Order: sequence, then C-alpha cells, then structure tokens
Amino acid sequence: MTNEKGIEIDPVLLAVLANRFDGIIREMTNTMLRSARSAVINSARDFSCAICTGDGELFAVAEGLPIHIFGSDVQCRVMKEYHSDLAEGDCYLHNDPYTGNTHPADHTFLVPVFFEGEHLFTAVAKAHQADIGNSIPSTYAAGARDIYEEGALIFPAVRIQRGYEMNADFVRMAQKRIRIPSQWYGDFLAGISSARVAEKRIKELAQKYGAQVLKAFVKEWLAYSERRMIAAIRELPAASTSNEGRHDSVLPVAPDGIPVRVSLTIRPVDAMIDADLTENVDNLPCGLNLSEATSTSGVLAGIFNCLPDDIPRNAGSFRRVNVKLRDGAIIGKPKFPHSCSVATTNLADRLINTTGSAFSKLGEGQGLAEGALGLGIGMAVISGHDHRFDIGYVNQLHIGTNGGPASPSADGWITYGLPVISGLMYRDSVEIDELKHPVVFKRLGLLEGTGGAGKFRGSPGSVVEYGPLESDMTVIFPGDGQEYAPRGVRGGHDGAKAGRWLLKADGSEIKLANACTVLVSKGEFVRGADCSGGGYGNAFERDPARVVEDVAEGYETAERAASIYGVVLSADTDQGFDAEATQKRRSLAS
Repeated sequence: MTNEKGIEIDPVLLAVLANRFDGIIREMTNTMLRSARSAVINSARDFSCAICTGDGELFAVAEGLPIHIFGSDVQCRVMKEYHSDLAEGDCYLHNDPYTGNTHPADHTFLVPVFFEGEHLFTAVAKAHQADIGNSIPSTYAAGARDIYEEGALIFPAVRIQRGYEMNADFVRMAQKRIRIPSQWYGDFLAGISSARVAEKRIKELAQKYGAQVLKAFVKEWLAYSERRMIAAIRELPAASTSNEGRHDSVLPVAPDGIPVRVSLTIRPVDAMIDADLTENVDNLPCGLNLSEATSTSGVLAGIFNCLPDDIPRNAGSFRRVNVKLRDGAIIGKPKFPHSCSVATTNLADRLINTTGSAFSKLGEGQGLAEGALGLGIGMAVISGHDHRFDIGYVNQLHIGTNGGPASPSADGWITYGLPVISGLMYRDSVEIDELKHPVVFKRLGLLEGTGGAGKFRGSPGSVVEYGPLESDMTVIFPGDGQEYAPRGVRGGHDGAKAGRWLLKADGSEIKLANACTVLVSKGEFVRGADCSGGGYGNAFERDPARVVEDVAEGYETAERAASIYGVVLSADTDQGFDAEATQKRRSLAS
C-alpha cells in the first residue's frame, strides 16, 4: 500500500497505528474517568472520546458511545467554520444541538492538534454534565416547549482557551448559572485535560513517524474501513423495507404517542445502504426532538448493530450509508428554537430499535429484537439538600439496567443499559451512590420471568427502589416504555413494559407518568421497573438445556418454562428436563 508520495503503509504498520490511536483514546477515557467530579461521569462513564482529522472527518472512536461519536465530525467542521484563526493551544467548548452536537447536556471539548504548524487532527472529549443551568434541576427537560423554557447554556464552538490560557470570564459566567459550580468546574477541567492528553500523545506519534506518514495512514485506514463495509453489505440480500415503532404518549403534545419511521434500501451490488427518515412527524413543542447528530447516529447505530462488529466506525465505513433527513422533523434536522433536551435517549432509543428490527425482515439470521428503553427511576436525575454537609446536590443516577435485545445467535445482555448505550457505560455502585448523595437504596434486582421469550431470549428487566435519607429529594426522569414494550422479532415475544411508582409512607402507591418530576420526602421511596428485551425466533426452538439453566439462575420461572417454552422440567433426570415429554408438548402446541 504505497501512496502517490511513495509512502508505504504496510499491513503491520496499519495495525500498529490503528491500535496506537485507539490507545490514545483509551488514555483520554482514563483521564476523564479518574479526574471528573460528578458521578454521572466518574461512576457511570457517560462520556465518549474520539479523534477527527484536521479537515473534520471522524477517524477513531475506540469504545465511544454510539449516540455520542457519530456527530463529532460535524462539530469539528463547525469549529473551523466559526474560527479562521485556529492555533496551537486553543480549546473550544461546543454543546449546540443545532450545529452538530447531540444535546445541550453533552459538553464537547475540541482541541485542534498542530504539528509543525499544520492542523493534523482534532481531539474530541464529550461528557454528559450533571447540570447545565436548565430551568429545572435536570439536564433532561422533556416538557420544555422550546430552548428558552429549557434554559440550557448554549456554547456554539466557543473558544475557552487561547495559548493554553483559560478564559476566566467564561468560567465565571458559567459558574453563575450552574447549581453546583464546584462540581461543574471539576468536570470542565477533566474534559479539557482529556483532550489535552490526546494532543500530547498525537504530537509524540507525529514526532516518531512524521506528519506525512500519519496522513498517509489516515487515508489508508479510512479506505480499509470502507472496504470492510463494502464486503459486509455485499453479504446482505437486496431489499427495500420499512418499519415503524412508537414512543409512549407525551401529554399534551402527543396523546397517542410519537411514531418512529425508518425506510431502508439495501443495494449489495453498489455496496450501499440508504436510510430514509423523512416520513417522521414535524418538530413538537417538547424536549424530545432529536438533533441532526442524534438522528444520524441513531440510524447508523441500528445499522452497525446488525453488521459484523469488527468493522471500524469512522468516516470510511460511513461512506457506504446514505442518511436522508428532513428539516423541521422530530427525527431529522430540528428547527430552532425547538428543544432537543432529551435528544440522546427516548426517541433515539426507539430509532435504534426500529432500525435493528427492520433488518430482521431481511431473513433468518438478520437483525435484532428491540432492546429495553426508557430513562426511568434507575436513571433519573436526583437533587436536593445534603444535610450531611449542608450543601446542595444534583446528579444523574445510572443504577438501572434495562434488558438487552436477543440476537440471531445470543441472549440479551443484562447490563445493556439503553440502545444508545449498548452496554458501553458503567452501572453505578449502590455503596458509592449512598456515599455521594443523601439517598438510601431499598431494593435492586432482576425481575424473574420478564425477558422476551424466543429461540434466543431478551434479558429480563430489573427493579430499583430508593428514597432520601433526610431532606426532600426531587426525582426527574423523561421515561418511556410504560405503554409500548420493546418488540420481539421473527416469532420472538415482546419484552415486558416498564413501570414507575411513588411509595408513600402510609403504604399506598401512586403510579407515575412518563416525563415526571416527583418530590420524595423522608420515609417515601420511588420504585422503577425497567423494560426487558425482546426475543428472537420461536420460543419452542430454544435449547431446553438453556431453559433449565434460566430457571436455575432465576431469569425464568418454571411456569413460563412449561407454558411458553414447552419444556417439562424434571429433577429426576441428569439434564433437568424430561426430553420425551418436552418433545410431545412442543409438537402438540405447534
């Protein structure tokens, strides 16, 4: 592999440099994880790091969250458009959902990396903040009629450092609007430091190999990624298919729910996939509108989930996917000033599910069931006064799990999180959450017999209960999944619906709506049951030995083993089931 300048990038060097860039991103990740102050970052890992080329192409992402990484390239191009005088030592903060960012809560730190006077790369560190100055103590304002009611501070590629010196005016302005300024400032410094680590390491790499070798590598790595994508698409059948999902009702703007529509055209001969999202409804006066970044990333994540997992996610492989969006659509390009406060979940989760389940229509062995969804009680933003230290607190929990979807060859993951997370974030520790916040957890566990049944089953849902130690606690969540469950595919059963309740001190229970703000007093608790994942394939085709194991592990019940899977359990056999009776029951039912 020799380019026009005679620089050879052989396969060994290609692999070495690709892994070296991924290693840089992992060092960025460790820097953020170990130096951030809020639990949503340093416990839950709600952040992503990436490296883009100097001309604004997404290049390397390592384990970045799907919902975060796919818009980083647009942000880098906007930074260059707004600032013609980029220079070494600059750092920019970008959280504008109308010019490339995901949603305002994701503060993105952009550091242009120069070597010998040339802008070679841009380091990207994107982190979900605990508080961004919203009108309510949450970064998810599902009920906000527009960006003004949302109240978020918006920074459209604002320069925060010049010549490595901090813009102190900016810091003071932000601190006046952030509820816990010391926590925000710690996260702010962690984001900058993460990007600066990448700057240092990339410069060292350029010093070792030279700028021309790195530029030749970038070109070849993107070309290699495109070739891998071409090969994967050519293995798919030619087809045009459409699919529709539905978000729960959102009162008063969408009493019947919000449809999610995806049309896919697979063109193996051309090695292209066309994804059309233009049939989605117009922007609504609420915070659920997707940004251009999350609309694009949602459908791309759904597509890549159904392809071989070793295809690099970068501008090279993305060349083989055309995503068609419509201006002013709730899934598309938002029209200012519609709020995109909840753009990284809810409809984005439904979009990933709808895309993945659309692939299942291509035939056996294709696609995925739908994964569990909904930022509910286990992922709520809690706030109040911490009597232990006489200070306020605001933070998002990530103690829930949500059940992962079944695939054509595996059961759903218990630690799935959300479709936009796909198992890449961490779950909070109960003990750490109780240390950091004046909260007590009463219950946390899996819900037996809830996973969507199938040849491969979805993961069961989970339940969590918690409440305040002393002072009142505000719990805010933009939930989904209480009306429309994650769906099974190819004969698989749907997952279980979510549920949320306020448990009063007198023993009564109050059912909570989606997009809820609830005040919880001492002696009261909130309970959340997460959705489970949908199943893939006929449940009667599931290996009976796996059903026996599921019952033993507490994932399934004996009753469901018999009624849904047709497996007759027996303690008198070595395998734990009566093979003859099971075969008879399955044959009679079929």
